[in-house]
Amino acid sequence: MHFGGIYEDEIVGKAYDRKLLGRFIRYLRPYRWLVVWSLLLLPLIAAAKLAQPWLIKIAIDSHITTGKMAGLPLLSLEYFALIIVDGLLTYLEIYLLQLLGQKIMFDLRMEVFSHIQGLSSSFMDRTPTGSLVTRVTSDVEVLGEMFTAGIISIIGDILVLIGIVGIMLWMNLKLSLVTFSVLPMLLYIVFTFRLRMRKSFREVRARLSNLNSFLAESIGGMAVVQLFNRQKTEQREFTRLNASYRDANLPVITWDAALFAGVEALSSIAVGLIIWYGGGEIIRGALTFGALVAFIQYMEKFFAPIRDLSAKYSIMQGAMAALERIFGLLDMEKKDLKNKDLPGFENLAGLDSPIETIEFRDVWFAYQNEEYVLKGFNLTIRRGEKIALVGETGGGKTTVTRLLSRLYEVKRGTIFINGCEIHQIPLAELRGRIGVVLQEPFLFSGSLEHNITLGDEGARQRMEEAAALVGADRFISHLPHGFAEEVRERGVNFSVGERQLISFARAVAFDPEVLVLDEATSSVDTASERLIQEGLQGLLTGRTSLVVAHRLSTVRDADRIVVIHKGEKAEEGSHEELMEHQGLYYRLYQLQFKD
Repeated sequence: MHFGGIYEDEIVGKAYDRKLLGRFIRYLRPYRWLVVWSLLLLPLIAAAKLAQPWLIKIAIDSHITTGKMAGLPLLSLEYFALIIVDGLLTYLEIYLLQLLGQKIMFDLRMEVFSHIQGLSSSFMDRTPTGSLVTRVTSDVEVLGEMFTAGIISIIGDILVLIGIVGIMLWMNLKLSLVTFSVLPMLLYIVFTFRLRMRKSFREVRARLSNLNSFLAESIGGMAVVQLFNRQKTEQREFTRLNASYRDANLPVITWDAALFAGVEALSSIAVGLIIWYGGGEIIRGALTFGALVAFIQYMEKFFAPIRDLSAKYSIMQGAMAALERIFGLLDMEKKDLKNKDLPGFENLAGLDSPIETIEFRDVWFAYQNEEYVLKGFNLTIRRGEKIALVGETGGGKTTVTRLLSRLYEVKRGTIFINGCEIHQIPLAELRGRIGVVLQEPFLFSGSLEHNITLGDEGARQRMEEAAALVGADRFISHLPHGFAEEVRERGVNFSVGERQLISFARAVAFDPEVLVLDEATSSVDTASERLIQEGLQGLLTGRTSLVVAHRLSTVRDADRIVVIHKGEKAEEGSHEELMEHQGLYYRLYQLQFKD
């Protein structure tokens, strides 16, 4: 089964909001003027909100209760004007915050995607695709919500709360103290729920990542699922992961509802205390009726942001969980883009001449721990040679090509190019000199031209020549749109052989010095293989090539054939020399051609 532990995404441990937000601040710096304008609007919005109950107090005490209508219409117009100003300023504030959030999400997505491109192949081997997609999409999206209803709007809420407390204390100290008697309980509820909601949101983000990972693989392998009638099995696993995601959301819903209900109850209690104590103060003549109404309105405005705090906490805690996961990914070392921390490797000069020699010197490599798939491997390749690697499946042939391209790093030993340690060569230059054709060709959605050139202008100029050289022009010329033909996802509208020919043309179009063929003809029919072999004769002339082959008939003309057995070089020589030696190569050859 393809599911199981691989989809159990890690739920990160303890994290500190201050550290996460402190690290996040650097994304605000390019847009600091948007932040400044947003902050400048907050006091104006707070003032517009705070002035409204005060105007009502004046209207009641100075006009309504006294029967003086003069000035009341003007006061009403001022009140309506405040409402309009409050609405316009709030609109502008939300617009600026939305704009700021979108800009930061764009930058963060770009950084995360760029970082993923530089992560090691070993990281990709153990990380589900859906988990990475979740971080680039929904995890980043949560941060946008943090801006529109979270991090900066909380500052505005705090300004309003401080203003309300100050006005209420100034209006009537005793009534204010009675009203604020509910605050200790309110603070206890908020901070208690905060801790529990944080843990729940971590689980929600992890379960969503698990679900996306499963979907990405299951949909990608749907043909296999259908051919082997595994729909019910996949449905059961999807049900489990879907239920896990649903169940992870239940505590969030519970704490969210409880927090909202708790704040609502305390708000009602506070209003009741105002009416009880304030009513007595009115009877004794120590408080005006307008002041009591203003107190009630201020208390409603006081609890409004706190009442919304449950939603804002949901957003903020979701954002903290997302930041933990995003920064956790960004903290993954770009092993393939870094060079060994050794003296003399600080300034990488690269190669100033064509590749003359490639030397594997006592190379050891293991994909996991100490389970070595290459053991003390030694091989020297000279310019213009065609070297073939043969041997049993899993013997380490493909690993040799991966180490040469630095998809993986050598554990022990060294690879030299022109006598220069491979890590002294900038990675982009190294891969620019090596063309690789994989056993399983990968095509991108888009045009056929883009799949061959990958957007490179130099490759575009050699595209048609490259296609003709490998025989791909045979079927391209019959396509309705030629090189502009659409390539659907994973190249499903082309046969396996056609996809391989396209990948051949891609490698040739980039005109590499070293050509690596990793069982590249295993998916091509015999006629296509023969045509490719004929086309490659001219291509390989004067060009170094390393060919991993399963069909021994394709490597008989190699300058040297290297037999790899259980990670070690067992034999080396020409086809005739190895056949005469009657060793491993001889036995492999006999097995393939015994009929």
